[in-house]
Amino acid sequence: MKIEVLLAMIPIGLVACTEKKDTFKQNNQSPPIVDVVVAQTNNLAATIELNGSIVSNEFVQLMPETSGRLIFLNVPEGKVVSKGTVIARINDADLQAQLRKTQVQLDMAELSEERLRKLLAVNGVNQADFDLAQNQVNSLKADLEITKALIDKTVVTAPFTGRVGLRQISEGAFVTSSTVIATMQETNQLKVDFNVPEEYIAYIKVGTMVDVEVDKAEGVTIQARIVATEPQVDVTSRNITVRAVLQKNTVSPGAFAKVYLHQGDVRRVIQIPANSIIPEAKAKKVILVRNGKAEQVEVETGVRQASLVEITRGVSAGDTVVVSGVLFARAGRPVKVRDVKGLDAFAEKTL
Repeated sequence: MKIEVLLAMIPIGLVACTEKKDTFKQNNQSPPIVDVVVAQTNNLAATIELNGSIVSNEFVQLMPETSGRLIFLNVPEGKVVSKGTVIARINDADLQAQLRKTQVQLDMAELSEERLRKLLAVNGVNQADFDLAQNQVNSLKADLEITKALIDKTVVTAPFTGRVGLRQISEGAFVTSSTVIATMQETNQLKVDFNVPEEYIAYIKVGTMVDVEVDKAEGVTIQARIVATEPQVDVTSRNITVRAVLQKNTVSPGAFAKVYLHQGDVRRVIQIPANSIIPEAKAKKVILVRNGKAEQVEVETGVRQASLVEITRGVSAGDTVVVSGVLFARAGRPVKVRDVKGLDAFAEKTL
């Protein structure tokens, strides 16, 4: 009885497996489902949004030039100190002793040189002996200057008038030339550094005004004047670094900022969603739907705003551009359009 039941179930299992296999083949052969947008011309405000950072006019990490033990430390945290103020001193007892020793030797050498000079005037000594004594004096003077220079390196002074940061070390600690005692910044004038893609370099001119919006004060913009640019485009990012001076010092150095660079008048451009672009090593491409089939075309891009990108070549107004299912669409193969989306839906996601 059990054998008959098993034999009866075998054909049913075979039919089920066959149906699954046939279904898989059917799904595999069906065209991929994609969503599309219709490329259209829009008014593009001639303003580029860039990311930047607020930087102080002057910034330095106060570090000693030599190794040794700190015997004096003057770090008034958060306060302004004048240029030349002594911040720290390193134990220089050995150098002071060396200085005194060299000074004594120099005094003796100068006396000897003076005696030989008088003898040379009456031919009481030959020229070679006098030259040797004179050379000894000059050598000791050089040693004296070297020792003084080493003593100067044991003193850390404020390089400019500015505000001192937090103290990073205590008096009595052993420091090296890589030890940071504190930081110091001159914040009377603040700057903003931002990166500009190379295609917009033509709009960067010294003296041009830009608008800066700081994260903590959203909606409040500060004007800044471009004062300098890096002479070379970064070979990795293809950006150029630009520096502008803020007209008001109402933010803190290090703050994130949005910089708005104005190009000129409003213009009509073709825009598509950024996620429809396929980046490749040497080109950018998009998938168009024409006569029910996918077609891959190379494009050139312009200004990017939020999630929309300007297309300067490759796409015309009215073209149907694939925005989802891009990876499944193959050039020359049929595709099935599920939904036609509007550009407004993509713009609202980032606003």
